[in-house]
Amino acid sequence: MSMESERVSYSHFDVHRHVDKSPPAARLPDPEGAHAVVDYRNVEYPAVTGEAYDALPTYPPRAHFNQHHIKMRPSTQLVVFDGCPNDPYHPTSMPIYQTATFVQPTATTFGPYDYTRSGNPTRTALETIVSGLENAYAAFAFASGMAALSSVTRLVKAGEEIIASSDLYGGMYRLLTKVCSRLGIVTKFVDTSILNEVLQALTPKTRLVFVESPSNPLMKISDITGIGVGIKKYNPQIIYAIDSSMMTSLLQRPLDLGVDIVIHSGTKFFGGHSDTTVGIVCVNNEALAKEIAFFQNAEGTGLAPFECWLVLRGMKTMSLRLEKSQENALKVVKFLSSHPLVTACYYPGYYYDKNNDQKRDFETEIELHKKQSRGGGSLLSFDTGNTEISRQFINALKLFKITVSFGSTNSLVEMPCLLSHASIPAEKRTLPESLVRMSIGIEHVQDILNDIKQALDSVSLKYKNTSKL
Repeated sequence: MSMESERVSYSHFDVHRHVDKSPPAARLPDPEGAHAVVDYRNVEYPAVTGEAYDALPTYPPRAHFNQHHIKMRPSTQLVVFDGCPNDPYHPTSMPIYQTATFVQPTATTFGPYDYTRSGNPTRTALETIVSGLENAYAAFAFASGMAALSSVTRLVKAGEEIIASSDLYGGMYRLLTKVCSRLGIVTKFVDTSILNEVLQALTPKTRLVFVESPSNPLMKISDITGIGVGIKKYNPQIIYAIDSSMMTSLLQRPLDLGVDIVIHSGTKFFGGHSDTTVGIVCVNNEALAKEIAFFQNAEGTGLAPFECWLVLRGMKTMSLRLEKSQENALKVVKFLSSHPLVTACYYPGYYYDKNNDQKRDFETEIELHKKQSRGGGSLLSFDTGNTEISRQFINALKLFKITVSFGSTNSLVEMPCLLSHASIPAEKRTLPESLVRMSIGIEHVQDILNDIKQALDSVSLKYKNTSKL
């Protein structure tokens, strides 16, 4: 084995790296020509203190982080991805580096990892595959979706402003109104599905524009590209972020549409089994990567090794799960839209609303969603126009689990105003109290439809005259 030493630069640091000049032991599969995998086990950083210490990377700047996106379809990437190409034993499953600390080479040099809060090989593997799926410069795995969202708000300083979707997840609303407000940050809530409302809300103080598309839970569609063009024309320094949890990287890639930051609650589809919480932040440039990495390390919000492994395992079947649940969801939407108790049904790319009290332009939203995504996912919401009917319906379900969250293998149901969006004051909510949100799972679709039908029938039989409710 031929070993040589060379000096490379990271930021303003000189990094000594022992380079193996012989053929690498393992490579990421790439039929169109793989980049050589660099063995970062021998990376060493100089021992420094103070501000210089904080500037050190919290993970090795691996070549495949932003240069080696596998030239395969995403469903294949999820299966063949090798998270540890330098492991001499070539495991088929990414090892769990269940350790808090890593031994350093000398008293005056650091290795690629020192403390799991700052970086861990299992977490790096997860971050690497997600960055490839999103076509991102880098990705970061957090202990929860809220930890990921919080890290993005850290990019905003006191006296600056955030523009956010008025129809958004209740936890994000709480973060913006109860936490960011204490830090001197003002948030404006606008209907981001109306482009002009976003552009008219921009001011010289605007630092971050945060969008959900589709929105949760009314499934409003925003013009992702149009908003990006508008805010960058107004001020290129404004950060444009989107929560794409409902779509995942398989159905929508916002970074390719002009977004700076994409956030996922990986608890949903990435993990897929309701057994771990995880948040993902994907960024499109090095400057944002350094800032997010700093806050993740400084506040200790990185995802633990075992949870990273659970997500990596779940992601191997994400494409299959999403395909099946989406197929089921479309059939559920069509069934609900034809039922007499249902007054409105909202699903990305398919809408039914008897009254359209919100005056939404559904045709435009459908065309937008088709243009910027590859499907509608598995989340939907519908309304009965009566809170008691909705409550009785949910209580009559047998197959569905009443719970917050979505994207699991099994079908889930809730009333957002009572669970996922309960933190939003009633007078501030943009959704009806009677709204029902359903996350459709991978069960046999006929069993799902039968359960919904029997629940609706039970309500109809109990209240033949719904005016009594």
